[in-house]
Amino acid sequence: MSLTGTAFLYTLIALSIVALALPLALWSRVRGPRALRTATRALMLLFAQGTAVALVFTLVNNANNLYDNWADLLGTGDHVQQAANLGADGTGGIALKRLPKVRQTFRPATGPGMRAAGGVRVTQLKGRVSGVNAEVYVWLPPQYGEPAYRHHKFPVVELLPGYPGQAKAWFGSLHVNEQLEPLMRDGQVAPFILVAPRTNLLAGVDTGCANIPGTVNADTWLSVDVPMMVMDNFRAESAPEGWAVAGYSAGAHCAAKLAVAHPDRYRAAVSLSGYNDPIGERASLAAQNPALRAENNPYLLLRKAPVPPRISLYLSGQPHDGYEAAVALEQAAKAPTTVHVVYVPRSAGGHTMALWRPQVVPAFRWLTEVMGRGRVTAGRAALPRSPSTAGATPAELASGTASRAGAARRR
Repeated sequence: MSLTGTAFLYTLIALSIVALALPLALWSRVRGPRALRTATRALMLLFAQGTAVALVFTLVNNANNLYDNWADLLGTGDHVQQAANLGADGTGGIALKRLPKVRQTFRPATGPGMRAAGGVRVTQLKGRVSGVNAEVYVWLPPQYGEPAYRHHKFPVVELLPGYPGQAKAWFGSLHVNEQLEPLMRDGQVAPFILVAPRTNLLAGVDTGCANIPGTVNADTWLSVDVPMMVMDNFRAESAPEGWAVAGYSAGAHCAAKLAVAHPDRYRAAVSLSGYNDPIGERASLAAQNPALRAENNPYLLLRKAPVPPRISLYLSGQPHDGYEAAVALEQAAKAPTTVHVVYVPRSAGGHTMALWRPQVVPAFRWLTEVMGRGRVTAGRAALPRSPSTAGATPAELASGTASRAGAARRR
């Protein structure tokens, strides 16, 4: 029975009802020695508590897309077939352009949000360079199937979840496809292909989107294998001009790191509540020693870059949850690197999907502009630096649509 399936949820609901009814119906009817009666009643209470905890966990998991299956939850899943030493550029000296195209088989994805706005499809990809074998979710913009666009190539945004987190959380919890589809139809947001690869590749640890010889080549999986598959199977623009990467929490760290480390593969990155030092996620493999931490810290990579990368970064965060890291990157950036920092006050909410969901549209408006796909007013993506909420709702504060004038009045 699937961890995220409807059948499992309904089973837990039924068991919770039974667990509540049992003590009410049988508490005074239990017979036998006192020790037996006590043990029986204790078991009924434990059964009621256990089913209640399981039901709450399942509801939270389904709402936030934390664990996709039992293997992820129990820490038994392993999606790494091999992890050769691929060198500094993560290609192992392989001439990527000479690799033959590989056609993937896609099927409709299942789960919350997967059928909305035209539907999400999924494929099982065996990374030819990274040695990773995992699923990749793809959503196509509404223009993709229109006759007028049959020869058109589309820009791509790679979407990364937090840790723990499912690749499809962007669709199931953040509703990225449902939010953007009408804006793409109206021309307010560019018709991006959205690609969400699995990032939870090893049991019980966060890969930190790093290449670690002998352990995992997560960087190469995300920045080489997945883009090659997308360009082989869809009318996608080539890298780096047509590619961006976006993430929240641990995925935000990865998005910024991948863009800074690979300006030849990405033109822009969106980081929502991210961090620079990999130790921001205690379970990160990239934080296991000082050398790895430095190699996977976008701030240090940006400072030490011999030539400033031609990339654009959108970084949002709250005090002590992404904002300071964003400002550090802003201060380290030199032209042609550009950095747009969005301050999110604490009153907008905490480190949850509810905070990031309203930030999707402003971030994609920004991507549309910086990638040259349209002219969108950047002001809507900016939050007032003042801590005043000006009576704005949490959604307005998180998305950047809070009233700047109102904030000024309340100083």
